[in-house]
Amino acid sequence: MTMVVDAIIAALILLGAAFVLIGSWGLVRLPSTMERLHGPTKATTLGLGALLIGSMIFFQARLGIWTAHELLICVFLFITAPISANMIAKVHLHRLRTGAIVEPGSIAGDPPPPGGDADWATFEAPHDGPADTAAGR
Repeated sequence: MTMVVDAIIAALILLGAAFVLIGSWGLVRLPSTMERLHGPTKATTLGLGALLIGSMIFFQARLGIWTAHELLICVFLFITAPISANMIAKVHLHRLRTGAIVEPGSIAGDPPPPGGDADWATFEAPHDGPADTAAGR
């Protein structure tokens, strides 16, 4: 292997390891659920992507074998991580609005109170009054 390829592989592995470490640290240290979502969905996804791309380059340069396993893992990871984070966030917001959970204080500030006019991407809490219709809102 040439020095340039070795340097690219080493840089991708170090970059990936740093992103995974920062993402894992954020998952453990951030106070609220919504803030904790950013660790594994942003930094760790980028870190694993860099590690897998470094692995692809290594096996191509070292053995001359082109494998699609790492590429398929990257594609699967980049598709599923944002979708799962979105679903977790929606469930969390719904539970906050219905009063099922109480979230500790966070860096982002307090969420709007339940029943307000806040436009959140979740279901509304059940109302005690007559049923609302879609046209009557």
